[in-house]
Amino acid sequence: MADEVEQADAPQTRFHWLFVVAILTGSFLLFLVQPMVARMALPRLGGAPAVWNSAMLVYQALLLGGYAYAHWLGRVPVRMQAGIHLAVLAVAAIWLPIGLTAMELPADAEPAFWVPWLFGASIGPLFFAISAQAPLLQRWYSVASGGRDPYALYAASNIGSFGGLIAYPLIVEPSLALKGQSWLWTIGYALVFVLVAGCATLLPRTAPQEPHVAHHSPPAGKLRVLHWIVLAFVPSGLMLATTTFLTTDIVAMPMLWVLPLGLYLLSFSVAFREGGTIPDLLAKFAPIIVLLFGATLIAGHQQLAYLNALIGLVLLFVVAVALHSCMYRLRPAPDRLTGFYLAMSVGGALGGVFSGLLAPILFDWTYEYPLLILAAGALMPQTFLFSGIARLWEGDGLPIKILVAALLVAFFVGFGIANPGGILGEMHEQFAFLAVATVGLIATGMRIPYLVALAGGLFLFGGYRAIDISLSGDRTRSYFGVYTVNDQPGERRLAHGTTLHGIQLKGARSRLPTTYYVAGSGVGRAMLAAPALFGPAARIGVVGLGTGTLACYAQPGQQWRFYEIDPEVVDLSRDSGKFTFLRQCAPQARIVVGDARLRLGEAAPASLDLLALDAFSSDAVPMHLMTTEAFETYGRVLAHDGLLLVHISNRFLALSPVVAGAAAQGDWHAARLVYQPSALEARDEASVSDWIALSRDADTLARLTANDPQWFPLASKPGFTPWTDDYASVVPVMRAFNPALADD
Repeated sequence: MADEVEQADAPQTRFHWLFVVAILTGSFLLFLVQPMVARMALPRLGGAPAVWNSAMLVYQALLLGGYAYAHWLGRVPVRMQAGIHLAVLAVAAIWLPIGLTAMELPADAEPAFWVPWLFGASIGPLFFAISAQAPLLQRWYSVASGGRDPYALYAASNIGSFGGLIAYPLIVEPSLALKGQSWLWTIGYALVFVLVAGCATLLPRTAPQEPHVAHHSPPAGKLRVLHWIVLAFVPSGLMLATTTFLTTDIVAMPMLWVLPLGLYLLSFSVAFREGGTIPDLLAKFAPIIVLLFGATLIAGHQQLAYLNALIGLVLLFVVAVALHSCMYRLRPAPDRLTGFYLAMSVGGALGGVFSGLLAPILFDWTYEYPLLILAAGALMPQTFLFSGIARLWEGDGLPIKILVAALLVAFFVGFGIANPGGILGEMHEQFAFLAVATVGLIATGMRIPYLVALAGGLFLFGGYRAIDISLSGDRTRSYFGVYTVNDQPGERRLAHGTTLHGIQLKGARSRLPTTYYVAGSGVGRAMLAAPALFGPAARIGVVGLGTGTLACYAQPGQQWRFYEIDPEVVDLSRDSGKFTFLRQCAPQARIVVGDARLRLGEAAPASLDLLALDAFSSDAVPMHLMTTEAFETYGRVLAHDGLLLVHISNRFLALSPVVAGAAAQGDWHAARLVYQPSALEARDEASVSDWIALSRDADTLARLTANDPQWFPLASKPGFTPWTDDYASVVPVMRAFNPALADD
């Protein structure tokens, strides 16, 4: 009998690693392909939200299709499953090496139709085949090992996903051009095929529990399936909401999106393990962490930006582990595994659609974040902190106790906001929150009063201010972020998330350019020199409208053209009347809505004399606007003696090497001006700015910079590889990773 047990365990003991490696490799490839294809598509499709929203839906649809296919295969014996899946992998290999198809999109292509068609035709079969890997191989492992629990293998899947997520921006993208990345992915795909074939050889010819089909346990009920979907929905939505909230209201740091997604993936690896102490502890203390951290984060204090970012990441990880642990405890028998993962995939996709697609339409602020925090509080397990607290809620009169707790929360919230007579001083919100949190801690273990306290804390610490701004109509939102108009004495400000986007002074000074665009800045000097350089009928283009500040350099007889990708910005600067630079200074200026590189590519050659490139919002850099091919587009649309001004002010990235590389490749002459305003100028809202002027005509640049010592030659960085459509990476120019660039 012992020999039989040893023989049954042998395949699992000896070849467990094969299933782990196959699942890990497939998930690794899945998280490499998305950013890789996005980089391939960006120069062709531009950065308009309609494009990337459509691409997101394609990914979600293919992922759901892969999980549904894995679930459908459960109807046939595992040996037949292996044969079918290997055939699917072989057919999908026809699409290798991975890349975009060469189809030409119509000039008036509708993204909602053409983008799904382009992405589906380019990577659809490959993405579909790889996405089915994790649930399918876990089912095979259970059969091959004689019924062992396969759910722990999901940890390998998410470790692989995390590896792909980190590897692409930090290793693959900086090291390889797109063609090399494509061949690397092709080699990985071939390895996956070999590994899957190896796993297939371990499947028994006749599974002892599967005379015809694999299902023997009862199917999950509809409520249980719905519960799985909701438990997957909230962490998925919260991951995207955390990313949006951190980059909008906390700190706009490049590559910050990697951290929420990475922690989300790692939460599965922590939660999907048997007897895990960490998930149990996190689940026990999750309600407390959500109560204390969720509300304080909503306050969004800018002086504590990095601490708030850390709190947001901890909060996401705790919520994700707590809810994914709930899913793990509610998992079905292994023969129903694929249906479980299909429900999880549906919930994850719905969470992504809610936070990524619907929220920017439904809300003018990141309201999805507190709503999902509340939903997390409603779903996570509730346990009393101490037995003494539990006794408070025992006995008769429970409805009265809940009502008293709710009234206390309402009183503390109202008193904290109103602060009658200033009795609580400047810290009134903090004192009130401590009282609300105390009620919440006592209520932990009782779901309804706990949720009342959590809602009160969220409303008190930032929620009511967000609602007040929304009701005032001073804020709007698009897929590019949240724009807030703020009136202050003598001026009106536009903030894009945490980044100041423009200031207009009031009264007689309303035409005065401010911030990065003052007369002493690089672009200000170029605009003032335009009549002397190009005559009274100079043709001037600006990429990035903002508040329209640069329009107030317009002179009679000049032709002005603005390129703006976000229609909401056009509404703020022209249509709504909130900012009047355009209306006062250049009412006839033409505004072209859409991706600037694509729209400039459609413009007539030599149709501009001066082009100002100012398209970097909240320190995010549209890479496709900074490649050598993009600079070729700018050179084509500019006259031979034309002038290009590039704004490179950035808190996190040193962009001068990028521009210097493009200048060297395109035979541009370049000079740089870092403007430091005086104390007097700063009172008129002048900002430090960094501009680079380029021209293919040396005389034009010399005439601009002559007798002006603040202009200096643009220095190139030795060993820096210029950005192209085939190769670009922000890692070499991130100040945090390159101390030598700290002062650049």
